[in-house]
Amino acid sequence: MARWRRITGAAGLAAGAAAAGAGAVLAAERATIGRMRVKPDPAAAEPFGQLRGRSVTVLADDGVGLHTEINGPDDSPVTIVFCHGYTLNQDTWHYQRKYLAAVSRLVFWDQRGHGRSGSSSPEHVTIDQLGADLYAVLMATVPGDSPVVLVGHSMGGMTIMALADQHPELFGTKVIGAALISTAVSEIDPTVWLPGPLRSVARYAAPTVLRGAASGRGAPLIERSRHAASQIAFLSTRLIAFGDPAISPTVVDFLERIIRMTPIEVVTDFFHALLKHDKLTALRVLGQVPVVVVTGEKDRVVPLRQSEILAAEIPDAELLTVPGAGHVIILECPDLINEVIIDLVTRATEGRTRRDQSA
Repeated sequence: MARWRRITGAAGLAAGAAAAGAGAVLAAERATIGRMRVKPDPAAAEPFGQLRGRSVTVLADDGVGLHTEINGPDDSPVTIVFCHGYTLNQDTWHYQRKYLAAVSRLVFWDQRGHGRSGSSSPEHVTIDQLGADLYAVLMATVPGDSPVVLVGHSMGGMTIMALADQHPELFGTKVIGAALISTAVSEIDPTVWLPGPLRSVARYAAPTVLRGAASGRGAPLIERSRHAASQIAFLSTRLIAFGDPAISPTVVDFLERIIRMTPIEVVTDFFHALLKHDKLTALRVLGQVPVVVVTGEKDRVVPLRQSEILAAEIPDAELLTVPGAGHVIILECPDLINEVIIDLVTRATEGRTRRDQSA
């Protein structure tokens, strides 16, 4: 009991210090936000969240409905399947849906509890379950032996690793390539972006605080506060998600809105799932197909070192480090990401053709 009081006391002091610091930062940054919003914004006219595909509901093995959408020509020789990250949804692939549907068939899906997909009981909120969900999506949307390239961002990359662990027979046959963006092979520390003195406190306190917030009468209050704290949310989203401080405020607002719409219980349960993630044994399976690992140099969620470890453990994987970019590089550097995906699809298709000819 004494130790718990010491921890919570430290957490209270840290929270007070953080609140005071946040207030000072907020006051200093208000003028900066104002200046950002009056500057010309090339993304201001983007129809974020409005692009849609042909809707399909895929049932997971535990009965959860997974909202899935398909874009592009059905007669495309390759289907690209996109897996989004923690607290996000398929709309974060806005620029990929917008520009790649002209060249390939695309499948987007919302992870359980996220976006338009159904909610899940806590015991089914694991990275392994996400791998099983991805398998269900593949079987429902890309039947038979039609080839697939998988693209995963953050937790979506972990989902691909879980699939490789559960269904190694798919890699080199049905799955012909994979892009792993801003992700890691083992335990992600969601507190990594915090200043050093607050990090250890947050590691102790965050799971308990989140679990308490998501249960009972506290949840509605937490949700209301999340929706009210717009300026703080804008600043924290810009800091954590992006490397470029001049990132479009429209893009920041769009991402912050997606995160805010993710229920607090989903944030809580997947927080624990991320802490337990470890798929090192699956990486040799991924090495059976062309793999590109993409990371932002200024990623505050998945440090560069973790991406280097991931790429090193996958046989023949390519590592692409993008100078100045942050964690949500798919929105920060969309043209580059699209080029990476197109190049991967080309290499994967050529490799499959050579294997078929030599068989």
